[in-house]
Amino acid sequence: MHPDRRTLSGIPVDPVYGAGPLPGEYPYTRGIHAGMYRDRHWTMRMFAGFGTAEDTNGRFKELLRSGGTGLSTAFDMPTLMGRDSDHPLAIGEVGRAGVAVDTVEDMADLFADIDLAAVTTSMTINGPAPILLAMYVAVAEEGGVERGRLAGTLQNDILKEYQAQKEYLFPPRPSVRLVTDVIRFTAAEMPRWNPVSVSGYHIREAGSTAAQELAFTLANGFAYVEAAAAVGLDVDDFAPRLSFFFNSHSDLFEEIGKFRAARRIWARWMRERYGARDERSLKLRFHTQTAGVSLTAQQPEVNIARVALQALAGVLGGTQSLHTDSYDEALALPSQEAARIALRTQQVIAHETGVADVADPLGGSAYVEWMTDELERRAEEVFDRLDDEGGGSILEGVYAGIESGWFMGEIAESAYRFEREVNAGDRVVVGVNAFTEGDEGRSSRLLRIGQDTEDLQRKRLAEVRLERDGSAVRTALARVADEAGRPGANLMPALLDAVRTRATVGEVVEVLEDVFGTYVETAVV
Repeated sequence: MHPDRRTLSGIPVDPVYGAGPLPGEYPYTRGIHAGMYRDRHWTMRMFAGFGTAEDTNGRFKELLRSGGTGLSTAFDMPTLMGRDSDHPLAIGEVGRAGVAVDTVEDMADLFADIDLAAVTTSMTINGPAPILLAMYVAVAEEGGVERGRLAGTLQNDILKEYQAQKEYLFPPRPSVRLVTDVIRFTAAEMPRWNPVSVSGYHIREAGSTAAQELAFTLANGFAYVEAAAAVGLDVDDFAPRLSFFFNSHSDLFEEIGKFRAARRIWARWMRERYGARDERSLKLRFHTQTAGVSLTAQQPEVNIARVALQALAGVLGGTQSLHTDSYDEALALPSQEAARIALRTQQVIAHETGVADVADPLGGSAYVEWMTDELERRAEEVFDRLDDEGGGSILEGVYAGIESGWFMGEIAESAYRFEREVNAGDRVVVGVNAFTEGDEGRSSRLLRIGQDTEDLQRKRLAEVRLERDGSAVRTALARVADEAGRPGANLMPALLDAVRTRATVGEVVEVLEDVFGTYVETAVV
């Protein structure tokens, strides 16, 4: 990009305005890089996943042709819950809300003809995350790409599942053990890979406030730092590869303040509490997605405006990558046309608005600075509570908050308060409780997944089971069980061996359930 920036009127603009600390300087309130988007635009990472692996592979290629610069994979509900496509609980769900992946063969089809050494890939998977990472590594290596060359992100944030999204498999403590296994493995062998994307997005989608999203997400991040340190890792060996995933709602200035506060809190805690010495450990890197929960089925075209404003908040807040929701997602999986409009929204912001010409253009605004301080203050109150509950350990405080139902209760109360305000008309949602004229029509161009997708996926799974070496599968699964029963062992090598034999996601999960057990949450009313 050309270094000399001007407004549309031809007025020259400087890279940054205001006094220090400046962008790129501790505590990084104004951004983790000095030049921010003057040097490089954020990664335009569009979320895709539906039907079979071949279906999603086609969408991936379309997004890359349209100018997307990173891939982000949505998996269907059976995969997220560690069940194969032929499991009784998978009936009616295969490929419906994401792509179905049962074996390495599906993973190979998902990324067919895509250079895994040249693209960054994000995978939104949590409970079975280590298994899916093993499949990705196996596909890359079978295709001649060494694991050390792979770049991308595994969500792998299990704590927020107990708090908000509910897609957990095992109890919290063995689940966090799996997270640390991935951290250890990637720190040693995949230096370009982010092993955890600490995700506030789903906390917000479940109904939290911006302040709760900020506090709960960073608390989970601190918990993973403590868990990794407890298995012997030095903080600077893994912290530079931890990343975050935030929601961006429509209250523009609150969202910008949230992102700025997150950077400042993380930098201070990593330096002062956890003793990080590497500057990269102090820099909070995050992906942003616009607010799916804000999309309306009524007047869905209005969602284009909502998404544009939410994306603008993410950019003004200094995100490193961005996904923009498609306007039809309240009705169905995104159509190809809607996905392209969502990507074009980011491209308009990047190339036509001028917001990328100056680092932290809102820094110094009295309102933005106050909002940043206020959100930080509220987050610190939560950290104090968790620290007390955990006896000086945020990790133990988070476990206690999950086991008592405190996190779920706080989120439920916020969601209830929001709905009451909407129903009473105290909070306006355009097209829903105000300005409702014009909602007579519905788009007919929706993406629909039929029964044929489920039938095809089950047929493919049956063929893989028939062709594989059953004895090798059984041996590999027995090793997974043995390693799972050894608390100090890292499960990743055993998982890699298992998926290479074409063991399925469901088979591996069932073996781990026999060792770890399952989890039933505390009911919160």
